[in-house]
Amino acid sequence: MSQTVQLDEMTMDEKLQLLEDLQIDLHRNKAEIPSPAWHGEVLAERKKLIGNGEAIFLDWDEAKQQLRKQIDEHRHSKQS
Repeated sequence: MSQTVQLDEMTMDEKLQLLEDLQIDLHRNKAEIPSPAWHGEVLAERKKLIGNGEAIFLDWDEAKQQLRKQIDEHRHSKQS
């Protein structure tokens, strides 16, 4: 089944609700979603870093702060 969504006609709240609905549906059917090969490669590299004591861990609040900063910097660089 195919549906067309007019994103340019949707409000931000409607877009966020659609995104949430999609995430819930995908999570419900997660066993049907194949994991790409590169996921395994990333996990293996992270496991290696942990084993070597080279991994860096952040608490969730710090991680969110860093992500927000990166997003803001990216937005500002696009506007320049």
